[in-house]
Amino acid sequence: MALIQKVPVTVLTGYLGAGKTTLLNRILTEEHDQRIAVIVNEFGEVGIDHQLVIDADEEIFEMNNGCICCTVRGDLIRIISNLMERREQFDHLVIETTGLADPAPVIQSFFTDEVLLRQTQLDAVVTVVDAKHIWDHWDSSEAQEQIAFADVILLNKTDLVAAEVRQSLAQKVRGLNAIAKIYQTQNCDLDLNRLLGVQAFDLKNALSIDPEFLHESAHEHDESVYSIAITEPGAVDGDKLNRWLYQLIQARGADIFRMKGILNLDNADRRFVFQGVHMTLDGRPGKPWRSGETRRNELVFIGRNLNEAELKEGFQSCMAKTFVHS
Repeated sequence: MALIQKVPVTVLTGYLGAGKTTLLNRILTEEHDQRIAVIVNEFGEVGIDHQLVIDADEEIFEMNNGCICCTVRGDLIRIISNLMERREQFDHLVIETTGLADPAPVIQSFFTDEVLLRQTQLDAVVTVVDAKHIWDHWDSSEAQEQIAFADVILLNKTDLVAAEVRQSLAQKVRGLNAIAKIYQTQNCDLDLNRLLGVQAFDLKNALSIDPEFLHESAHEHDESVYSIAITEPGAVDGDKLNRWLYQLIQARGADIFRMKGILNLDNADRRFVFQGVHMTLDGRPGKPWRSGETRRNELVFIGRNLNEAELKEGFQSCMAKTFVHS
């Protein structure tokens, strides 16, 4: 009976921009007769991922003071412990890690913390791989470990690459992980029964990848990758923004691993949500602004060789002019 009482946990990982938020939106909005609690962890000063997630009944918690796999592991354990006091309100827990997280210390928490060991059961590590851009980050230790530790792998954005590229990627991924279930997807469109409640995690496999897995150990980040956050009140001129973003990705796209923003575009009724990975940009209307809500523009850029002053000046040049009528 004790095993049945445990809450199944899915750890959702994948490199920056692979499609984790898209998958999370599917989990939160599709009909699956499960009540799901979500913990979202964001890299950077301004946490906007909770705004990127579509409205749903499920409860979302956000941690925003660093990487989930080191400085906030205590926060993770505390949040889950508090969640367990409302155990009857949800059936499954999903933890979305930042795109720069090594999943090992996150997984480790479920075996080294007594409360988590007693009350939760790691169901699966699900890794989303960006079929178009993973090649730029293949040598990153985080990207490789996310694949190596996965129980389920989504080769996502397969519509953006040729058949031979998909085949080559599948072979490379299989070379890093011989046992995971691998699915090729567009927009992370996959039957959720293949992701949730699959009971795929096996501690022996994790120990075979890293024999020191259950021991506290130093955890290194690529210090050359960092984030820049911009918060600006007012309205953004859509035409100016388009021109600036286009020029920006032409000049800096190789160094911008990920960008995302929630904007007050042309004083529209709805937020404008944009996301970018290298040279690829996507934007669409988001949630409606609430009556009386302060409209703020929030952007995060993650990458290398980024110039904070240049980015802020560029974005400020996109602000709509305000006129005072006499």
